[in-house]
Amino acid sequence: MSNNISTVRQHLLDTLADLRNRENPMEVERARAVADVARVLVDSAKVEVEFIKASGATGSDFMQPDDEEKQAQLPNGITGIRRHQIK
Repeated sequence: MSNNISTVRQHLLDTLADLRNRENPMEVERARAVADVARVLVDSAKVEVEFIKASGATGSDFMQPDDEEKQAQLPNGITGIRRHQIK
């Protein structure tokens, strides 16, 4: 798994599952720390999106799903994705 927004999402879902584990729950302070770091990453992604818009760039590595996710999201019969520039 590469480090991108999908990684952040998965870690947050894992943290939620750990918090809900009745037999061995994650400490609340640790969960808060994970959420705080994730919030900073999401905020930096927002800045990155604004940069993409302002500069005319075509995307970023952080904002792209993993290759496995790209393939999983494609409907039957669709074999690829064409990227378009954000305007």
